[in-house]
Amino acid sequence: MKAIGVIPARYGSTRFPGKPLAQIMGKPMIQHVYENVKKSKELDDVVVATDHEAIFQTVEAFGGKAVMTKKDHETGSDRIAEVTNHVEGDFFVNIQGDEPLIHHELIDTLVRTARESDDAVITAKTAIKTEADIANPNVVKVVAGYDNKALYFSRSAIPYNRANKETTYYKHLGIYAYPKAVLNEFVKLPQSPLEELEMLEQLRLLENGYTIKVIETTYDAVGVDTPEDIQKVERILGGTQHV
Repeated sequence: MKAIGVIPARYGSTRFPGKPLAQIMGKPMIQHVYENVKKSKELDDVVVATDHEAIFQTVEAFGGKAVMTKKDHETGSDRIAEVTNHVEGDFFVNIQGDEPLIHHELIDTLVRTARESDDAVITAKTAIKTEADIANPNVVKVVAGYDNKALYFSRSAIPYNRANKETTYYKHLGIYAYPKAVLNEFVKLPQSPLEELEMLEQLRLLENGYTIKVIETTYDAVGVDTPEDIQKVERILGGTQHV
């Protein structure tokens, strides 16, 4: 089964236009992401899916592979689905283009799990360490069953701890391994009611009966949403701040 890593990288961003090209310690952010993803031992190929010529040229300049996609895609999943028309693969791993510290070990675990469950979407979770993150609606939470299949994703703190017992809350990490057929079916489905309420596209999969398996990792995503986040990433890379 051929596994393709796809890094969506669109130029437009309300808070940070041109984000993939932002410089981090002398290299564009998209290069940091690409080089970390390329360390994966399980991926057969890695491509950047972009809507902008400058990003395309930057990726090619540092020796990477890029695919030009439409500008009007609403989500990264839509952009990756277009890539399946140009790149041959059995399943496609959606890797966030604004996580320059992504660990290749997480990708490898995700791909190995995908090869064992070729009809399911695979994603990841990590334990939340602070009360602030539990309460933060920008930190998406996930609950799963004994079989590690996702039961629900929410911006709210789930489960609600009415019993006041000690429990662990889990953050959902925005990385997915999609079987090609499931991905192409998924993007053709209309938005679902829960998806519209929570503004979480993975709920469309659950509402339509698809299986999402969740692996656990100690890796915690460090995303770049604003120019200020660049400084945080540089401090981590420089060893002066921990994740």
